[in-house]
Amino acid sequence: MSDCTFCKIVAGLLPSHRVLEDEHTLAFLNIRPASPGHTLVIPRMHARDVWEISKTSHGEVADMVHRVAAVLKTTLAPEGVNVKHNTGEAAGQDVFHYHVHVVPRWRGDDLRLTWSSPLAPAHELEQVLERVTAGR
Repeated sequence: MSDCTFCKIVAGLLPSHRVLEDEHTLAFLNIRPASPGHTLVIPRMHARDVWEISKTSHGEVADMVHRVAAVLKTTLAPEGVNVKHNTGEAAGQDVFHYHVHVVPRWRGDDLRLTWSSPLAPAHELEQVLERVTAGR
C-alpha cells in the first residue's frame, strides 16, 4: 500500500529502529514510546486491522510478539509487559496497518493502559452472550 507509513518502513523507505525481523514480520521501536523499549510488531504484508489480517499472518505476528517480549525481558528487565492492539478509530487505531504494541512495564511507571469498569450484572452478560453466540 503506497501511502501506508508501516509499508514504507517495511520497504526501507522510512527509517526505523529495528529490534527483530524475519521473512513475515518486523518489530521496531515506537517513535512515541509509552515506556523505554515500547516496540511495534507488524506483518510485512499489508493488512488494515484484525478483521483483515489472515489467520496465518496473525499467528506469525503473535510469534514475533512472543520473541520481542522475551528479548525485552532479558535486556531491559521489566517487571511486566502489556501486549496491546487497537482495531478501528473508535478503539484508538491511528496507523491503519495491523500492529501490536509490546510495552515493557515497571512498578510505579504511572502508565495507565487499563480501565476500571463496574462489574456487569449477570443478566447483561447473558444478553450479550446470547447475541454473540447466535451469530456464530
